[in-house]
Order: sequence, then C-alpha cells, then structure tokens
Amino acid sequence: MSSKNWKNIERKVARFFGAERNPLSGGNGKHTRSDSLHDELFIETKYRVSHSAVTLWKKTKEMAKKEKKIPVVCLAEKNQNGFWILCHSDDLKITAQNAQNKSV
Repeated sequence: MSSKNWKNIERKVARFFGAERNPLSGGNGKHTRSDSLHDELFIETKYRVSHSAVTLWKKTKEMAKKEKKIPVVCLAEKNQNGFWILCHSDDLKITAQNAQNKSV
C-alpha cells in the first residue's frame, strides 16, 4: 500500500469532521498524536483491505436494505458501560438527527 493512499484517506476523514490531516501524526506529532488537527476529536484512521466490524456492518446493511432502514452496528463489551456505534459516514448525519429527535 503506498503512503499516498492512507494519507488521502486521513485527509478525507479529517475534512469530513471539519479539520485538516495532521502531517506528523503518531509518534512524530508535536501537538497531538491524532491523525487530524481537530480541536475536540482525537481521530484515529485505519486503512485496511478489510475490518471484521465492517464485514458485520455489510451483512447488516443487506438485512436493513430489505426493510428500508439505515444499518447501524453497536458493539458492546461484557462488564463494560456503554457501547460503540458503527455506521457509514453517508448515514451518520441522518442517524444522529433521528437519535436526537427521539430523545427529546
């Protein structure tokens, strides 16, 4: 994998969140080890051929599509509070809006 590919993904992710890519992320960063220069979010971007959580999301997407719903995968660990939410970036805005409207 060329360095250009993962750097492009880091740029795309940073822009999605209204930030810039940190050119010196990881151990070389002087201000932050985050992959972005976001003021509030510490963003870690992983660029791989596949991720097991994304494989689960893709299976969930097929089922959700049949019901005309947005696929969301929630991951929880035993004896831990809270959970992680995985949804596609295209669906994030509408998913967050729907969740906020229902909690009001």
